Amino acid sequence: MDAQLNELSQRVGNALKQQSLTLATVESCTGGWVAQVVTHTPGSSAWFERGFITYANDAKVEMLGVSPETIAEYGAVSEETAAEMAAGALVNSNAMISLAVSGVAGPSGGSPDKPVGTVCFAWCKLGREPETERRHFDGDRDSIRRQAVVCVLEGLLARLK
Repeated sequence: MDAQLNELSQRVGNALKQQSLTLATVESCTGGWVAQVVTHTPGSSAWFERGFITYANDAKVEMLGVSPETIAEYGAVSEETAAEMAAGALVNSNAMISLAVSGVAGPSGGSPDKPVGTVCFAWCKLGREPETERRHFDGDRDSIRRQAVVCVLEGLLARLK
């Protein structure tokens, strides 16, 4: 684990512990990288509840309750789908806060509306509506995925302040 990701995970863990919150992650394009980063931190079992890797659309629907209509209308890579992913993580876990990542990491799969590097994020706290964000990252597949991991964890920290 590189120093930046390690430090970011420790900051996330400290913020969650201070607020007595537990986290669930939902990942598509990052394939479990966020969960790997947070569980690398010793003691993360005190604040990391579970992770979902819902790469296929059917998994998003079956495991999280994402509406097939949302995916059909907006696509898997959309703020709308990410919001439903984050909300579904709270319904299907014991966590109190969640984050979701869905994107086009490449090298193929992009479109004019959603080119490679497009990533949608959502964060949801129990009892609240999800907050979403859409970003575009440059680089190769690993670089895009790593940037997405950093962005979603930094976004979580911002929402915990």
